[in-house]
Amino acid sequence: MPAVDLFNYIQHKGGYLEEQEAKIIMKQLVNAAIDLQEKHIFHRDIKPENLLIETCMKLPRVRVIDFGLSCFGGEDDVYDTFYGTHVPPEWASRREYKAGPTTVFQIGMVLFYMVKISSTSPLESVWQLKTDWWLSQYFKEFVKACMNPHSLECTEFYNGCVHVDPDQRFTLEQLKNHPWLR
Repeated sequence: MPAVDLFNYIQHKGGYLEEQEAKIIMKQLVNAAIDLQEKHIFHRDIKPENLLIETCMKLPRVRVIDFGLSCFGGEDDVYDTFYGTHVPPEWASRREYKAGPTTVFQIGMVLFYMVKISSTSPLESVWQLKTDWWLSQYFKEFVKACMNPHSLECTEFYNGCVHVDPDQRFTLEQLKNHPWLR
């Protein structure tokens, strides 16, 4: 089946995806993460390179791949050895993490890579996303909720995907029910 990983898919599209396409992919990714969570599977390494995009259809179709670092466990199980690429803040501060909040953090990082990386600083790119006039208000709210930038120019967003406090991050169900993904 013709497919390419999300990283190369984004590169082929010019380095970022338009909002509508990012929404389609994000919705599928959140649903896949919920499905994995219900099966007590913790992927541990959700990133663009581990998301396969089928290219033979009009709309992109997402497949989560590379379960080499995955394990079985509940969303509230505590892990003290980190495996993966996008390290959640709680690992740096407490040397422990949980499946649910880490999965949400990694999904937030995927969203960041999908929508626009036009500068060398992720914080600058998030600020640009916040001010881009052509993006829908629901999308801007979703990005704000997922990105939580720490910058004097940006307001610190709470309950987002990459919030420093894992207890303040969205849950997968909250992401799924966000107006942007409905």
